[in-house]
Amino acid sequence: MSGHAISELRQRMIEDMEGRRLSAATQRFHINSCKRFAAFLGRSPATATAEDVRRFQHHLSDAGLSIISRNRVMTGVKFLVRVTLRRLDLANEIYHLREPQKIPQVLSREEVKRLLLMAGSLKNRSLLSLAYGCGLRAGEVVRLRAGDIDSAQGVIRIVQGKGSKDRNVMLPPELLDLLRQWWKQRPTRYDAGVPAAERWLFPGLKAGKPLTKRQFSRIFHRSAEAAGIAKPVTLHSLRHSFATHLLEGGTDIRRIQALLGHAKLDSTARYASVATGIIARMESPLDGLTGKRRRTRGKKSEPA
Repeated sequence: MSGHAISELRQRMIEDMEGRRLSAATQRFHINSCKRFAAFLGRSPATATAEDVRRFQHHLSDAGLSIISRNRVMTGVKFLVRVTLRRLDLANEIYHLREPQKIPQVLSREEVKRLLLMAGSLKNRSLLSLAYGCGLRAGEVVRLRAGDIDSAQGVIRIVQGKGSKDRNVMLPPELLDLLRQWWKQRPTRYDAGVPAAERWLFPGLKAGKPLTKRQFSRIFHRSAEAAGIAKPVTLHSLRHSFATHLLEGGTDIRRIQALLGHAKLDSTARYASVATGIIARMESPLDGLTGKRRRTRGKKSEPA
C-alpha cells in the first residue's frame, strides 16, 4: 500500500490486527497480501468492487501461485475487507481452494542417529536433539530460556507456543545431560543484568535476542547433508519424525496430541499414514486368501 490515504488504511488494519492479538508473522503476511491487492488495483483497496475481487483471484491463479500461497493471500485480503473496511459484500466474494493433503516427510530412526552424529558442535546437537526428542517447532526451540527446563519434574515448559498456548513436554535424561554440557560452554557475553532463569538457552548474535529460526534451519540442512540424507526434508521433519516414531512405538495418539500441542486430533492422526512400522505389520486380506502368514521383521514365519 502506498500513498497517504492508503497509509491511513494500513494503520487502521494494523490496529485491528493488534486488537485481535494476531501474531507478528500473521500481521506481516496480511499486510503483504493487501499490498499485492493494491498493486493489482493501482488504487486504494478501499475503493475495490466485487468485480475487482473476482479478477484478483483469477489473477493469482494465472500467476501460477500454489494453492497454499493463493489461500494465504486471500486470507489477508479477507481480513482487510471484512474487519477493517466492513465490506461484507466483498468478503462474500472471496473463496478458498481445497489444499492438497500431503504425507509429512519423516526420517527413519537410523537417519536421525546419523543426523545427530554429524551435527558437529555440542550446540548443534543440543538444538537438533530438542527438536526431535521433544517434538518442538523451530521457534519453540530457539525461544527456550533456562527457566523453562525443569529438571526436578523432568519436563520442559513451552511458553506461548503456536496458538498462544503453554504446554509441557518430556525431558529425556540423555537430553538433560546434553543441555548441562552446553550450558557450561554457552556464550555469556549478553548475560549481564539478566536473571539466570530468563537467559536464552541459545543466545543469538544480537544482545537480548535468541538464535533465529533461519540460523537453526541452516544448522539442520548442513547436518542433513553431512549425514548423507538425500530426501527432501526440512527442520520441521524432526517434529514429524518424533510423532511418527512415538506412534509406531505404541504411544496413545491423544498423548502425542498433547505433546505436540495440537488443538484437533485430526492434525495428529495424519501421522498414522506415515507410520511405516505400523503399516508394515498390518496383514493384507490377500494373506488370508493364500493361506500364508506374513513374515514379520526379526522373526521367521511359521509354516502354514
